[in-house]
Amino acid sequence: MWGLLPLYWHLLDTASPAEILAHRMAWSLPVAALILVVLRRWSWVRPLLRQPRRLALVAGCAAVISVNWFLYIWAVNAGHVLEASLGYFINPLVSIAFGVLVLRERLRPLQWTAVGVGTLAVLVMAVAYGRVPWISLVLAFSFATYGLLKKGIKLDGVDGFAAETAMQFVPAVGFLVFLGVRGDSVFVSDGIGTALLLAGCGVATAVPLICFGAAAVRLPLTTIGMLQYLAPTFQFALGLLVFHESMPPERWAGFALVWLALALLTWDALRTARTARAAVAAAGRRAGAAVAAGAATVAADHPGEKAGAALSAAADEPSA
Repeated sequence: MWGLLPLYWHLLDTASPAEILAHRMAWSLPVAALILVVLRRWSWVRPLLRQPRRLALVAGCAAVISVNWFLYIWAVNAGHVLEASLGYFINPLVSIAFGVLVLRERLRPLQWTAVGVGTLAVLVMAVAYGRVPWISLVLAFSFATYGLLKKGIKLDGVDGFAAETAMQFVPAVGFLVFLGVRGDSVFVSDGIGTALLLAGCGVATAVPLICFGAAAVRLPLTTIGMLQYLAPTFQFALGLLVFHESMPPERWAGFALVWLALALLTWDALRTARTARAAVAAAGRRAGAAVAAGAATVAADHPGEKAGAALSAAADEPSA
């Protein structure tokens, strides 16, 4: 869903990025509230209001994701879809770095190699652009920071999204009223089609972000980082094939290095998962053998009513 968002923002290119952002914030809260009503999930609100630290983290999430949203909308409508996609390609590597530096997650050798290759890619891109690819870096670091803060809030996807949009709602509506008073509101002046698209920003924002929030509290940050390269793949294809942005050889080289880093991450994840499955299967076989051996011993030495107790004890072996 995130990979296809450039198409949506491109339909709104008559509106300023600031107005699109404000509508995205304002319409997200009614969507979140409707979902909470359907699910009858309000029990988290009072405990959250009594915890200033978590409220501060929610405010931090709202601020960081607002920066991310604004820059992404601006980049798409200013013809920088490829550079925006690069930011989300880099984001998994930044998430991994945050996992190591902040959450003390341990990296395997291939993951370290991927981070190194990704750093080299940024340097190549800096040479290719003739400047630091600041759009890509701000998008990558802001979204990685958002994911990191979500780990500390410990709210499920819908709950966290509702809390963040509640923080954004009043400033967003205030800005939209200001635009209306000045006569600069595209929502009012550009016809019913544009108005409906702006109102639909709430749904376009809510669904993928809720999915991300639900994942952020369930998965290691390194795993989330690995999966997030799917969206920029779609964005890259749109920038190249739909918006026809230029791709000189040096830019291809930078992207190729990023893709190499992601390929290393994928290979490492698949290999680790296969090893983990084998270890679980071996542990299961050992546990079964321990139970069978315990039952056989009891049957030989203590026939009768003691067999059931011995089987229970065998099942509690640490090998399980």
